[in-house]
Amino acid sequence: MTLFERYLSLWVAFAMLAGIALGTAFPALVTLIAAAEVARVNLVVAVLIWAMVYPMMIGVDPRSLKDVAKQPKGLMITLVVNWLIKPFSMAALGVLFFEIVFADLIGGDDAQQYIAGLILLGAAPCTAMVFVWSHLTKGDESYTLLQVSVNDVVMVFAFAPIVAFLLGVTDIKVPWETLVLSVVLFVALPLAAGLLTRSRLGNDARINAFRDKVKPWSIVGLIATVVILFGLQGQVILDRPFIIALIAVPILIQSYGIFALAYAAAFMLRVPHRIAAPCALIGTSNFFELAVAVAISLFGLNSGAALATVVGVLVEVPVMLSLVAFANRTRARFA
Repeated sequence: MTLFERYLSLWVAFAMLAGIALGTAFPALVTLIAAAEVARVNLVVAVLIWAMVYPMMIGVDPRSLKDVAKQPKGLMITLVVNWLIKPFSMAALGVLFFEIVFADLIGGDDAQQYIAGLILLGAAPCTAMVFVWSHLTKGDESYTLLQVSVNDVVMVFAFAPIVAFLLGVTDIKVPWETLVLSVVLFVALPLAAGLLTRSRLGNDARINAFRDKVKPWSIVGLIATVVILFGLQGQVILDRPFIIALIAVPILIQSYGIFALAYAAAFMLRVPHRIAAPCALIGTSNFFELAVAVAISLFGLNSGAALATVVGVLVEVPVMLSLVAFANRTRARFA
């Protein structure tokens, strides 16, 4: 690892502080960035995520996809954890903390809003950023692509019914334009660009050399994304730090718990580390664009549910970096 990659957590911490400072000092600039969106997908963040994902997609070898069927355990773990465990455990944690543990600190109506936001996060597994986490753990790019693709297909059919069941709301309006646009921007287009790049370069030596050249842009994209995300929410952090800390508690427990469950299952089932790490990280990370969009459409821009989904965004990067570091340290324990 390069010096920059080795101390990535430190740079991300600086990026968080820089984002908060940017949002406080230049609110007009932050407002301009926030306005650049289509179907609630911020185009500036989309470009940066594209910069993160593209180097990983160059590593997707179409010839290796036929070997994916030889490793079904990783995909099975991903599907079970993401759709049979994660949404329901997130709902249970929300009820536990906001109706029992924090009951004396938060009003009943606000508590229900925060629970709703947590449910939306729990029902939306990651689509884009997981390629970054997979890359940082030396994951199998082709298998990661398969896991994300299958997750996206399941999401189309399962997201609305699960959210409706857990919220007790039957008229959930899934913002399909947000879901479709995100999949196209963060999976389909980078994949097409990566495959086209591979075909133009021709051989493995040239492909690897080109990947080494564009790899730094992936980390730059991550840092810039953190700056913008914290810039967009900087005022919220400063205005409501106590509430944000309370919302973060069940999200942190959920994140580390889901990772531990999936990672341990992969270890016991003897899944190779290049597959085990991404399959555990997919369930830990969230599709926050979708969760935020649904929270706003159901409960409003200034609702507690929308705030809870935003806290998920703020917590995700440092949590995921800590889990990436853990996965890298434990690689040797896997077959």
